[in-house]
Amino acid sequence: MRRHTALGAAAMSAGLAVALSVPATGAAARTAPAAPDPRVLAATSADRLVAEKPARFKKAPEETIYRRGVTSGLRGLQHVSYDRVYNGLPVYGGDFVVTTDADGTVLSTSLSQTRELKVSTTPKIPAAQAAKTSRTRVSTVDSASEPRLMVMAKGSGRLVYETVVTGTRKKTPTKLHVYVDATSGKVVETWDEILHAEADDQSHYHGTVDISTEPTTMTDPQRPGVQCGGQNGSPFTGPDSAWGDGTGTDLETACVDAMYAVQKQWEMLRTWLGRDGIDGNGRGFPMRVGLNQANAFWNGSYTSYGRNTAGTRQATSTDVVAHENGHAVFSTTPGGAGGGNRNEKGGLNESAGDIFGTLVEHFLNEPSSLDPPDYLIGEEVDLAGDGPIRNMYDPSALGHPNCYSSAIPGTEVHAAAGPQNHWFYLLAEGSNPENGPASPTCDGSTVTGIGVQKAGQIFMGGLNRKVTDWSHARARVETVNAARELFPGSTAECTAVKAAWNAVNVPEQSGEPSCDA
Repeated sequence: MRRHTALGAAAMSAGLAVALSVPATGAAARTAPAAPDPRVLAATSADRLVAEKPARFKKAPEETIYRRGVTSGLRGLQHVSYDRVYNGLPVYGGDFVVTTDADGTVLSTSLSQTRELKVSTTPKIPAAQAAKTSRTRVSTVDSASEPRLMVMAKGSGRLVYETVVTGTRKKTPTKLHVYVDATSGKVVETWDEILHAEADDQSHYHGTVDISTEPTTMTDPQRPGVQCGGQNGSPFTGPDSAWGDGTGTDLETACVDAMYAVQKQWEMLRTWLGRDGIDGNGRGFPMRVGLNQANAFWNGSYTSYGRNTAGTRQATSTDVVAHENGHAVFSTTPGGAGGGNRNEKGGLNESAGDIFGTLVEHFLNEPSSLDPPDYLIGEEVDLAGDGPIRNMYDPSALGHPNCYSSAIPGTEVHAAAGPQNHWFYLLAEGSNPENGPASPTCDGSTVTGIGVQKAGQIFMGGLNRKVTDWSHARARVETVNAARELFPGSTAECTAVKAAWNAVNVPEQSGEPSCDA
């Protein structure tokens, strides 16, 4: 069970429930004061702010606010996330994040809730009716959870039942969260936990590589949770630690590619972005190969990889593996993967996967391999026989929107990745880079890039401020905040973030900070 720290309206003793320390040895260690843990300092300051200024966080008298955790970011930044309950019911979409520096000074807050909640917590329809309605959203139902009553933070609040329905939709796996209004009985929101791709070790995409595994099993001894095997969930085993034959159809080889990619993603997250593991707490997730589909997906617990339609290659290129594990990063940053505005948050999630895939390709920097650094997604796999599935410098080349519009919340999620993918390319490379393809801007402007590593740091800084009700507008504000706080004293990065958002038609938002140093 996850432990929380509750916050009341009055002043309180704030701090992490368990203070982390390193055992001291020797006389000098006994007398030297321990360095303050920045997570404790951050939690203390953030808790104090929430307790002293509840109106800032739209706290209703019926609510209790709980600290969910502290995520450490680059350059000492700490991101303290909170949830709330209303009259004993969990609040969906009432989460927020307080960001501090390493000394505990509060720098910014990320909150999408606009008003205090005021809603009846007595349902007018029975849970069984909500469950029946929820099951109709999945064509073949394998299981369904008991409906959970909660408050949705929309306007002054809405009482809903949440049911998680597992099965298949349109012949693909689903783990669908369905929210049914507890007054009207109508479905008000859904989101799918399973995210699909569009339609002396021998790897296929990288040649001979060295991956970290146990001597006779494809389990990573250095990265807890990371393993690779077949669709039964068990890691592959062998007589020694030499894996794969290098062919595009061999599943052990597919695991070599997958393990290599996720291990490099782990290194990139640590050295470029300041994140500890895929989940931010030093852990990763299992991987499965051999899915008999031209597909790959993340289901909230593990990633699974199929093959291209021709059956000649497994879908385990670096960008695809890092994309699916990028969904795991998105899911384990504050605000999770659920909620948002129809498909808008789903599109931002798909874009996040593409951005992580691109970051890992550039971190690896293997121009002579089958998997060179670029801003195309899945072209090495050739999933459907017509090259890449997404293009970040010109999404419209594949029929996806380059620019944000009011249509995006209703756009299929892979296509809805277009505007943020385009933003990331413009931020990293600019509209007319010297060594890359030109990128058309939506407003006719010229954008100067700041480099892929800085762009990744700012993007990750935005994710660390993510809330349930995530949108392009929220992403703009929080990446501006991230640029200001990651690069204090410099206006170039902040200015570039704003220019790139302007160039994909996401305008300046109310309350957005300036770039003044």
